[in-house]
Amino acid sequence: MQELLEFLAKSLVDYPDEVEVGQVEGEKSIILELKVAPDDMGKVIGKQGRIAKAIRTVVKAAAAKENKRVVVEIIQ
Repeated sequence: MQELLEFLAKSLVDYPDEVEVGQVEGEKSIILELKVAPDDMGKVIGKQGRIAKAIRTVVKAAAAKENKRVVVEIIQ
């Protein structure tokens, strides 16, 4: 999951070197924290959050194949 999120984010942004993905494991779910450069926040979120929603959908679909629950958070 972490590699998938990193690949998706790096292909969207202008500064792919500044993309960081952190993973926090909970009891029932995994939280993936996506951190990008401040100039790239708009590109990752998109108009009305459409790109962020699409990223979350793709990662959740990949996690469902492995019977896991994943939450994607975009942080600064």
